[in-house]
Amino acid sequence: MSHSAPLLVIAAGGTGGHMFPAQALAEAMLSRGWRVTLSTDARGARYAGGFPHAVRIEEIAAATFARGGALAKAGVPFRLAGGVMSAVARFRRDPPSVVAGFGGYPSVPALAAAVLLKVPRMIHEQNGVLGQVNRLFAPRVDAVACGSWPTDLPKGVEGSYTGNPVRSAVLERQGAPYIPPGDYPMGILVIGGSQGARVLSDTAPSALAALPAPMRAHLRVAHQARPEDVDRVTAEYAAADIEADVQPFFDDVPARLAEAQLVISRAGASSVADISTVGRPAILIPFAAAAGDHQSANARGLYEAGGAIVIPESMLDPAALAEQIGAVLSQPDAAMRMANAALAFSRPDAAERLAEIVEALADKGQA
Repeated sequence: MSHSAPLLVIAAGGTGGHMFPAQALAEAMLSRGWRVTLSTDARGARYAGGFPHAVRIEEIAAATFARGGALAKAGVPFRLAGGVMSAVARFRRDPPSVVAGFGGYPSVPALAAAVLLKVPRMIHEQNGVLGQVNRLFAPRVDAVACGSWPTDLPKGVEGSYTGNPVRSAVLERQGAPYIPPGDYPMGILVIGGSQGARVLSDTAPSALAALPAPMRAHLRVAHQARPEDVDRVTAEYAAADIEADVQPFFDDVPARLAEAQLVISRAGASSVADISTVGRPAILIPFAAAAGDHQSANARGLYEAGGAIVIPESMLDPAALAEQIGAVLSQPDAAMRMANAALAFSRPDAAERLAEIVEALADKGQA
C-alpha cells in the first residue's frame, strides 16, 4: 500500500474488550484504502493475532498505575513521558491523518502525542461508563464514539452512539429467525465471562431445576462454567434430569446464540452487543465488581428497549432467577417481542459508523 495513503493510528490497551472493536475498525479502514498502525503494549500485542497482516503493530512500553509497588509507580510518569516522546517522533516521520483510542493505559502515548501535535483524534468507549484513560481524554478529542447507550459522559462532552463492533461470526447470524419457546426443545445459553461465571454456576442449575417438570423436560442447556466448576454443575443438571452441555469455553457462541430461546448472561459490553445483534431475549446479571459498576450501565439500554430482564447481583438467587426464566419461557409472544426489541436496539453497522467518523475527522483535518 502506498505511503501516500492516509494513515490511521489505533491506540488500544491489553484486553479483548479494547482490542476486538479496534480490530473491527482496522478491517473497515483497510477496506477503504487506508494504512493502519496499531500502537499497543506487550499484553495488547497478544490479542493482535486476529488483526489483518496489513496492520503494522508498534509495541510501546506502556505503564499502568494499577500494578507494582511504590517504586514501580514512581517510575510510571517517566515511562509514560518516554512513550509520548517516541510517539511524537514517529508521528513526525509518518504523520497520521487520525488517531483513534480504544481505552487502556497503552492508548495514552499515541493520544497524548496527537493532542500535542494537533492531529485529529477520537476515542471509542465500549462500556456505559468511561474507563479512566478515556475519561481523561474525552474533553481533549474531536469525537467520542459510544459502544453502549446511554453512556455516562463528563460534563460538556458529547458522544455519538455507534455501538460496539461484533465479530464476523456474529454478524453472519444477525437477525437469525427466532423460534419462540413452546412444547419442543428449548435452548438455554448460560454465559458468564471469565470473571463472572461462578455466580451463574451457583444459581442457574438450581433455578432451572426449580421450573415445572413439563417445561424442564424440554430444556437443552449450554452452560459456560469455570474449569473448577464443570463437574459440580454437570452433576446438578443430571440430578434434575436436564440435558446440559457444560464446558469451560464455547468456541461457537454465535451458533449457540442463534439456537437459543433464552440467554442468561453477564452484561459485558461485547456480550450485550452479540445478544442484540443476533436478537435474543436475555436475562442479564451485571457483574457487581466491575469498575464503576459499568456492567449495569451496559445493560441499561437493552433493558429500556425491552430486550432484556436485569437482575442485580445483590438480588440474584435461584428463586428470583427461576421466576424470570419461567416468565419468558411460558409467554412465547412476550419472548418474541423481546427478541425483536433486542434486534432493533442492535448496531450491526458499528464498525462502519466508526469508519465514517474517522473519515469525517480526516476531511476536517485537511480543510
